[in-house]
Amino acid sequence: MKRLLAIFLFTVIPLLAFSDVPSMKDLKQQQREALKAIEETSKKLASTKKNARNSLYELNAITSEIKTQRGIIETLNKEISMVNRRNRAVSDTIYLLQKELNAKKASYAKAVRGMGHRHSEYDELMFIFSASSLSQSYRRVRYLKEYSAWRKRQASEIISRQEELKVQKAKLERIIAEKKALLGERNVEAEKLKKKENSKRSIVADLKKQEKSLQRDLKKRQQQADALNRKLEQLIAEEERKAAERAAKLAQKESTGKKGSEAASKPKSTGGYKMTKEEQALSGSFEKNKGRLPFPLSGSYRIVGHFGMQQHPELKYVKINNNGIEIQTTPGNVAKTVFGGVVSRVFVTPGYNTSVIVRHGNYLTIYANLSEVYVKAGDKLSARQSVGKIYSDPEEGNRTILHFQIWKERTKLDPEQWIN
Repeated sequence: MKRLLAIFLFTVIPLLAFSDVPSMKDLKQQQREALKAIEETSKKLASTKKNARNSLYELNAITSEIKTQRGIIETLNKEISMVNRRNRAVSDTIYLLQKELNAKKASYAKAVRGMGHRHSEYDELMFIFSASSLSQSYRRVRYLKEYSAWRKRQASEIISRQEELKVQKAKLERIIAEKKALLGERNVEAEKLKKKENSKRSIVADLKKQEKSLQRDLKKRQQQADALNRKLEQLIAEEERKAAERAAKLAQKESTGKKGSEAASKPKSTGGYKMTKEEQALSGSFEKNKGRLPFPLSGSYRIVGHFGMQQHPELKYVKINNNGIEIQTTPGNVAKTVFGGVVSRVFVTPGYNTSVIVRHGNYLTIYANLSEVYVKAGDKLSARQSVGKIYSDPEEGNRTILHFQIWKERTKLDPEQWIN
């Protein structure tokens, strides 16, 4: 049983020791990404003018930074605990090997003493020739050779394994040291964020003083969002009406005997928007890709506004009802389609600049707050095709936010459940 345990430890522990290398690369990549995100946010905050709305943005940005930083530190702590457990396992294995080696040495010495202290070649010869028969002499010769070889081989194998485990332990210790150094860096960043927490408390206190101003601004933003929603509902209803008229005309032609190719593309009624056969296929394909749609832009980003009614965690009087998501990105970035489709409408609304609706059967995606548009109504688009340049607000330090929505017929959907 002890030998089986030793073999298990010899086999498993070295494999465990090597499994940390990829995770270290991942952690370093996380660190670089987190530091880059913090640096970008800090630059934006430094160039942002102070008012109630921008202070709310600054509060959200700092809160997000602190959450990201704490998450990385927590991950590092878990990684270090895992390595420490492996280190203890290696140390225990080395202890068991040393104990077994000492026992084998003691057993070997005892066996030698039990042979009558025959240390010299003369003693061994006497042991052989004192046999009662020739066959017994031969067996004693073979016994001496095999016994000696086996003892030496066992001792050599244990020492070799012990050295191997020492090497693995040294590797683990280097990994621990590296991770501790990385954690030290993270702790330094955490200390910096503590200062930002103080700044956060100051911003919260200031915003509470500006409650009326902030509420007026939020009310204005909500009115703009409601106006966008009404415009979308109006345009979607108009498209449904036109689709129904097309369906009625095709049905009338079919009833008068004009069948064949026209009948093959006859729109099917599923309630709401009347889809053609091709549109039904596109809609089904879009629906199958739920949770796997690409992000509506490239490069770095941060979701700063989520779907539905949102209660601010710090300011209890701040509530925002969002029909989509707000995605903050870098100035100059462009919006991209999440799926193939046809441009349904391009229109302008106050607070959201230019918006583009792309139809995917009875699903629609909306890309709002664009300063430039690269498409027009009727264009057929492929997935990841550029729709337009996202607006950067010069009064808010070139803050760049894409407003993105997904609808099915007239039902608003949570985009975060659809995008990957």
